[in-house]
Amino acid sequence: MESLGELLKAWPAGKSLTDQADRKLEELLADPLVHRLREKHPELNEQAVRLNLNRVYQYVTEYRNCTNCPGLDQCPNDFEGHYTLLSCDTVQERVQLHDRKVACKKMIARRNEERIKKRIRSFYVDDRALKSGYSALEILDKDPTRAEAAYRVIEYIDRTKEQGLQPNGLYLAGKFGTGKTFLMCYLLHELAKADYSGVIVYMPDFVEDLKSMMHEPAKLRETVEMMKETDLLIFDDIGAENLNPWARDHVLGSILNYRMNRKPTLYTSNYELDGLERHFSFTSKDGDEVYKGQRLMDRIRPYVDVIIVTGDNKRGLK
Repeated sequence: MESLGELLKAWPAGKSLTDQADRKLEELLADPLVHRLREKHPELNEQAVRLNLNRVYQYVTEYRNCTNCPGLDQCPNDFEGHYTLLSCDTVQERVQLHDRKVACKKMIARRNEERIKKRIRSFYVDDRALKSGYSALEILDKDPTRAEAAYRVIEYIDRTKEQGLQPNGLYLAGKFGTGKTFLMCYLLHELAKADYSGVIVYMPDFVEDLKSMMHEPAKLRETVEMMKETDLLIFDDIGAENLNPWARDHVLGSILNYRMNRKPTLYTSNYELDGLERHFSFTSKDGDEVYKGQRLMDRIRPYVDVIIVTGDNKRGLK
């Protein structure tokens, strides 16, 4: 933004700086914004405005810039996303004008959104699902056939905001493409606003990635510890992964064993609970291991409220 000093220097030659300053003073005193400022601070006389001409000029100019805001990325003000605010006091019968920078609404909204995003980690889940703007009405109106499931998710969010982390998580079961992941991303986004951290993990890719992590023990330990400690952990599309005994018993089992009775774990799946147990009871290496499947389900079944998500497959639809 051009300063008042630069503006005065650019005036046509032949006019003294005093004349230029007087002209600018008249313009500022006639400005409605300065009128309101002087009504709020009657002690702000013409002499005080003259002595603080640059501050008042910046105050008026930045207010006009904000009124016709071109967006944060094109903000013309000196300090992006901020405007000048003036205050006035009298010290030993001398009027003093003070300026300070204040964040605008767009900057506050951006900071809030960045704060929310920092609380959410995703592994292999499309970031677009987490970056979408959400509203409860959109969640409910998107598909009337899944309205009951959406209501229960919203009730869970409200209960967590009112009471704190819940003893149970949620288990969203339903066909492909009914919006289970979408609902979970909405839940994470809403509870991040209430200062809860969250991790969402797409299980098929996570289990495949565990094979490489076997050779990176530090990375594996860091990942597992993060999943243990986060406030909200979501295993997305559980049951679609190709399990091996190590991933099932030593990684997934360890995470769930730590979190039960501590923090809620949430799931989306195409299986209902009995189907998931059958899935866990078979591995490509050892075949049927019914006891191992039951053991893992003992860390899931008692700690979730099951929600059946109905509706049509929306994948590929716009």
